Amino acid sequence: MRSLLYKYRKFFIGLLAFSAITIFLFYRALKPAKSLPIFNPADVNPELVDSTMQYKSKYHTIADFSFTNQNGKIITQKDYEDKVYVADFFFTTCGSICPKMTTNLVDVQKAFLDNPKVKILSFTVMPDVDSVSVLKEYAKLNGVNDTKWNLVTGDKKAIYAMARKSFLAVKQGKPDELYDMVHTENFVLVDTKKRVRGFYDGTKKEEITRLIEDIKWLCEDKIK
Repeated sequence: MRSLLYKYRKFFIGLLAFSAITIFLFYRALKPAKSLPIFNPADVNPELVDSTMQYKSKYHTIADFSFTNQNGKIITQKDYEDKVYVADFFFTTCGSICPKMTTNLVDVQKAFLDNPKVKILSFTVMPDVDSVSVLKEYAKLNGVNDTKWNLVTGDKKAIYAMARKSFLAVKQGKPDELYDMVHTENFVLVDTKKRVRGFYDGTKKEEITRLIEDIKWLCEDKIK
């Protein structure tokens, strides 16, 4: 028996290798391919979308913008051209969900520190309070890397428009107070074609893990 096995050892080794490859390919064929949705205003909770946009069901992209970051530099869409990025809305004096959201964004920053294709963009919903100097101090306290992450301020009307007409992520504030905003825990994932590809609860670690995995997937030239 041993001599028979020895005689045909190459055959059996080849058979085992062939079987392993076949099983792997069969499993891969059955496993559903990963994909990410493309979000339009009609797909999102209407509370987070400006009433003029709620009907839109296709071809939604992030509008051009121009705001000032923590270093006093003007940041535009050009700074995020061909980038995969995470956007959120916050304010520096928020004592509830913002600290947790900022900590979790720092984790996202660390995960892609050496990947120039990935950036972060945080808008203040209280630009009257969060001046450039205030944002700079906040950035220093929280370990914000200026090459990866912009904290921006500017005209409240323009920020309102970005929040509710582009990123679809902020609730309207007091009806009697024009352009009032109530930020949410949402992190918004945007692809290189300026399309919204995901929403994540910025206060939950498991959601951050999912966000990081989705960013990696988008970075692998799988944007469709």
